[in-house]
Amino acid sequence: MSSTAAATIDERAAAPAQSRGIPSHAEQLLTRFHEVRNFTTRLCENLAPEDYVVQSMPDVSPTKWHLAHTTWFFETFILKKWVTSYRPEVPQYAYLFNSYYNAAGDMHRRDLRGLISRPTVDETHRYRSSVDSDIDKLISRADEKLFAEIEPIVILGIHHEQQHQELLITDIKHVFAQNPLYPVFREQNIDIVSANAAPMNFIDFEETIAEIGHDGSGFSYDNEGPRHRALVLAFSLASRPVTNGEYLEFIDAGGYARSEFWLSLGWMTVNEQRWQAPLYWIKRDGAWWNFTLSGPRPVDESQPVTHISYFEADAFANWRGARLPTEFEWERAAAKIDIDGNFVESETFHPQPGRSSGQDRHLAQMFGDVWEWTRSAYSPYPGYRAAPGALGEYNGKFMCNQYVLRGGSCATSGSHIRRTYRNFFPPEKRWQFTGIRLARDPS
Repeated sequence: MSSTAAATIDERAAAPAQSRGIPSHAEQLLTRFHEVRNFTTRLCENLAPEDYVVQSMPDVSPTKWHLAHTTWFFETFILKKWVTSYRPEVPQYAYLFNSYYNAAGDMHRRDLRGLISRPTVDETHRYRSSVDSDIDKLISRADEKLFAEIEPIVILGIHHEQQHQELLITDIKHVFAQNPLYPVFREQNIDIVSANAAPMNFIDFEETIAEIGHDGSGFSYDNEGPRHRALVLAFSLASRPVTNGEYLEFIDAGGYARSEFWLSLGWMTVNEQRWQAPLYWIKRDGAWWNFTLSGPRPVDESQPVTHISYFEADAFANWRGARLPTEFEWERAAAKIDIDGNFVESETFHPQPGRSSGQDRHLAQMFGDVWEWTRSAYSPYPGYRAAPGALGEYNGKFMCNQYVLRGGSCATSGSHIRRTYRNFFPPEKRWQFTGIRLARDPS
């Protein structure tokens, strides 16, 4: 970031936009900025103030915190850098709403975010509006050189906000699931599908040297590169994700009580946590129900199973005589598949059954519905180097003790996901919309 630009922004922003030759796509960037920011607000439209402040476990952040943190991001990495006259209205927000950027300053403890009763919900929305207005002024008044410096950070902030939209949804689901009243996040008229899911077939892929990682065209996160070649041996990939009905067979076969299918740490976790089914499954009068963001519903056997840990996904695969794919196999298989599916824009907030098209030997539901666990540890690609400064802490510092997931979920934005996108979580986590796609070695 240019110190010269920071020192002269007030003068450069003073002239009318037309006279300074603002890039033609500046207006498009602002439009996109407001679309994403407004969608975050719309996700909260049915919440009561009391809902905004609850933290149900250390992994979950209160809704209010997500609203403030995403705003802090734009304030910290854009306004404070490029507007010399900018003064935060409440300087203490920098401490309260920093997440893990050590280079950006001290931060409040993550597990205590639910104790932050102030700022109020109304004050948090005013904070968002104030920062949005200042971003508007900065971009609309910037000349071409300054805009070129600011644009990539604004785009990063937009994608960062979309990540937090997904977290906001999964976090409020966990919050509501702790309440015996089972509050409804969004009313939906979802019919239970009685038809069987399309048959699961395995599609064969030959050995190849594949290009892995982002090619540099358009936005990507740093952990998606550098692009490199990888030897991908022959493998087969399931035509669709594992369904609730198939997972019920694993449960009924005593899968949670049979140590031979489980990794040692997974078996320890199952017994410590007393897992007997996916997260949010509830047994009533001998039948399984599923808590959704539209309230409790009978488990639909044709929907992809979700809220599954890596340990459960791996155990299920072992029980089925299969395995999980590597992230390189997944990316090779998805290389020519359109990015289309059940994303957050549909506002169903739950995985949906796959549509049988008569082409069941084609890969289906590779994108959307559920994040698919891979057996690949989250590690840097060859030649990876984290960028200097606080923004360099975005991904690289988490490359330890986590597994890669691919494809996005029903809570992911369709404009945010890519074939090369590498999500990552520790193997015991279940509160995200995570699911299973099986792979096999050649017989």
